[in-house]
This record gives sequence, C-alpha cells and structure tokens, in this order.
Amino acid sequence: MKLDPSLLGLWLVISGTSLDKRTGYCAETQCENSNCMTFTIHCTKKLLDRVKLPTDTTPSMPTTYLGNWYATALFWKPQIALLINDRTLLPVLMPLAPASELALRFPEHLASLLYAHGAPHALIERELSAMLDFQYGKTANRSLVGMLNQFTYLAEGYREYNQTTDLHWLSMKLSETPCSPLYKRAISPDRELRRLIEAEWTINAANDQQY
Repeated sequence: MKLDPSLLGLWLVISGTSLDKRTGYCAETQCENSNCMTFTIHCTKKLLDRVKLPTDTTPSMPTTYLGNWYATALFWKPQIALLINDRTLLPVLMPLAPASELALRFPEHLASLLYAHGAPHALIERELSAMLDFQYGKTANRSLVGMLNQFTYLAEGYREYNQTTDLHWLSMKLSETPCSPLYKRAISPDRELRRLIEAEWTINAANDQQY
C-alpha cells in the first residue's frame, strides 16, 4: 500500500525546507517497485477488525529510521488509535476514523509530534519519505502489547483527570512515562528519542554529508 507523496511536499512547505535542501534520502530509490514495504503497523485484533485490510504474515524489514509500530484502538467518543514505536516506545494518539486510512493519515500526526519533540527537520523528512509504502501485520511482541495496555490505561487517566481531549497533549504527556523496557537506556520514550537523535542520527547525518 502506498502513501500519497504529496504529504512529504506539504511537510517541506510547512517546515520551510526546499526540495533541493533534502538530505538525499528518497522514497523512489529506497523502493523501486510497488511490492517494497517500508514499515509495518502491527495491530491488535480489535484494531484489525476496524481497519478491515489484509495483513502480511511475513513483514518486511523496515527502512524507516524509527522502525515499525504497534497499534490498538481506544473506544472513546470519538474512537482513537494509539500507536507506539518499537524502537523508542514513542506514543502517538490520533483519530481512528476513517480506520481504513489509518496508515495513510499516521505520518502527518507523527511528523507533528516529532517536530514538537525537537527532532531535526532532516529526520522528519527522511521518515516521511520512507513511509510512502506500508503494510499491516498482527502483533508478535508481548512486551510491546503490554506497553499498549499500559499507555491505554494512562491515557484514559490523564484524559479524565485533566478534562482534555487534546490528543497531541496526551501523546506528549505519555511520552514522559518511565517504561521498563527502557530502564537500561533512557527510561522514557521522549528521552529515548533524544538519545537516538544525539547518539545516532546526528552522527550518521554528519557522516552522510562527508560523502
């Protein structure tokens, strides 16, 4: 399945970056045919029942920097999708409807959240360009399913306590949560994202500019 490439152009306009200043990553060079899937959203059964699209039993290796995502549905009014990143556990809350277009709409919400976390424009551009192709899969990691359950519980608590339906604020608040899978790294998703940017992305980007 493919994402409309105009989304990348929209981000470039919003961020004030011109096409000739791109970092050199290009969806066309990463994916030379329509069968190339660049990232997978692993969905719980209750989310798959609403997405109603086929799943791939052998997900491809992601070419996105952040990797794949796990997702579930929250039965709020209106219904919400919760996605977490398998590298950083970064949570993203977004409207579920229309569910069949979840993966098509997700990059826009992710870009906004990465920008709020201070991610470099080059990283956001690269991530969007690598998300032009996607696929759905079933969940296969109990730890990540457990984090989906934990974030669901916390999101409901924050929503009720703060009397808010602001999904961006709730996503940022959830990202501050200490997570047991991250205890040996940066403890919380927001800090783990910063660690990856400082320890890996910045160095890799500098090396790319040398060649």
